[in-house]
Amino acid sequence: MIFNTTHKNNDAKATIDDLLGAPYSFFQSLKMGGTGSKRMIIEKVGHGFAKYMNKVSDINYGNIELREKGIIVHINKGLETFSWAIPYYQLHTYRTSGFSIHAQGNFVRFKYNKLFNENKKFIEKLVNFKIENDKQYQLY
Repeated sequence: MIFNTTHKNNDAKATIDDLLGAPYSFFQSLKMGGTGSKRMIIEKVGHGFAKYMNKVSDINYGNIELREKGIIVHINKGLETFSWAIPYYQLHTYRTSGFSIHAQGNFVRFKYNKLFNENKKFIEKLVNFKIENDKQYQLY
């Protein structure tokens, strides 16, 4: 689910909180070493997200926020912000020529460059959260 979160949107906030859980508190975030990534350059997106990208040759930026039951990918288009809510059970990550996040029939690929290298610890934390969440639903 993608929401326009440029301005305060109580309906979107309630839906995201139901789906992914409430945001971590300030102290929980400090204990975890942060719950948000630095910005990264978006290299490519799926067809469903083409309308959320800049039409001109501007660089598209995005970042990731951790929640208890999933992640939020924030995409910046000019002065607008769009938030893509992804539960962990739908999340798939791949590392090829860049780092890509796949879910709900769409994907966002982040460019592998200096900005991505600054987020390596965060990406490892994201993958570990996904693994811990998947352990709850293992079949025997």
